[in-house]
Amino acid sequence: MTRPDRTPDRTRDDIGGLGTLGRSSGPASLILSSLADGAKHGYALTKDIESFAGVRLAPGTLYEALSRLEAQGLIESLQSEDRRRPYRLTSVGAEALSVYLQGQRRATDVGLRRLASTWGLA
Repeated sequence: MTRPDRTPDRTRDDIGGLGTLGRSSGPASLILSSLADGAKHGYALTKDIESFAGVRLAPGTLYEALSRLEAQGLIESLQSEDRRRPYRLTSVGAEALSVYLQGQRRATDVGLRRLASTWGLA
């Protein structure tokens, strides 16, 4: 199925996704989550991530991750009138983020259930 202005739908196996990023999946998932509600440039990404995740990405970490995400087709840079370069999520990036976050949700649910049953915490 093809959605308007988007690439054809893909299955989980078709998506290279965040699993291929290894230890970089943390910064990548934060960046993609930030871009899920619209295009942002580097500074705006940093501030948004800090506000919703309590994590401050160092500039080197941010721009290295942006470069890798763009090379994988998960984000794309947009034209800009000034020196700031905004980025936006691609449909492939949105699908990859969804798959990644669903996996994280499953792991979180298991951890919380185990904490509740063994330690009375949740």
